[in-house]
Order: sequence, then structure tokens, then C-alpha cells
Amino acid sequence: MTGFALHLLRHGAPETPGLLMGRTDDAPTPEGIAASVAQAQNLGIERLIASDLRRSRAAGEAIGAAIGVPLIIDPRWRELDFGDWDGQAASTIDRDALGRFWSDPDANPPPGGERWSVFARRVSAAIADLVPVPTLIVTHGGAMRAALHALCGFDQRQLWAFDLPYAALLSLCVWPGEPPSAQIAGLYP
Repeated sequence: MTGFALHLLRHGAPETPGLLMGRTDDAPTPEGIAASVAQAQNLGIERLIASDLRRSRAAGEAIGAAIGVPLIIDPRWRELDFGDWDGQAASTIDRDALGRFWSDPDANPPPGGERWSVFARRVSAAIADLVPVPTLIVTHGGAMRAALHALCGFDQRQLWAFDLPYAALLSLCVWPGEPPSAQIAGLYP
């Protein structure tokens, strides 16, 4: 079976960086959009998908206009919902509670937030529905980590080792199947 190129692009910088933004729908900066468009040039994609949140959707719209590929919106590519912590700076959250979350986000979800396992299933379902053609998904850091978990089998501790700054591009070669698998082809900050 032949693999296909899957590119995961973290949205560019939002207007208010440094917050735990899951469902918080902060707008991207013009510079953040430009950085996203620059990363998407010359990928040879046939499909373009974005999360429905503004910071990803706006970048997806700009990329689609620049390369002539229509944008598909898929809310399954949203960031993890941080519940009561959503929209707050990490420094304002109880350090012990935040530490427990980072150590085991499934056993210690944010108050009122999404469990890691639910989040990972959501992203896995979106992956399972991909058409096997060269695809770019404009999404969020957490969704990129959930995709690495689903496709490459990385555990939660390994996932935090990936530095995914704003406008980071993660390129994979995906082999469809049950379950699908992938090889990392590149990470471009």
C-alpha cells in the first residue's frame, strides 16, 4: 500500500500568546497568518483542512487563497478543551494541579475540561476519515501531538518532547489501514 503526505501546521501566533487556549477563539496576528502561508508553500497538497477556531481557520483561508486549494473546516481538529483553565496563563493556575495534568492529562484533566483520551479519539476519528491524498491540516499543538500518538504510537511523555512553536510544520508519510501508521518526514519550526 502506498503512503500519502500529511502535513500538520500549527496556526501562527494569536493576538494573545502565552495562554492555555483550547476553545478560546483568539484571532491570529497578520504576522502569524503570513508565517503559516509561508510554511504551506510548495507542499503540493490536494486537500486543505483547518480547525474551525479563528486562529486556524484564518490561516487556512489565507493558505487556500494563496495556493488555490479549497478549505475544508473540521472541528475535530480543535485544540484540547482546557475547561476552567481555558484562556488563562499557566502562571495563574495552581502549579500542583497543572503539574499533575502535564504528567497524566487523562487522569488529571483540567476542571471542566476534556480528558486526553476523549481528545485523542476525536483526532483519531478525523485521521481515519482522511482521503489518502497529499493533505495539509491547519490545527493546534495539542491536536498535532494527538495525531503523533495515533499515527506513531508516542506516549504522552514523549509527546511533550516535541517543540511545536506557532507556525511549526510537521510532515508525515501516512499508511492507511486499521489502524493507520506514519513515519515522520520532517519538523520545520
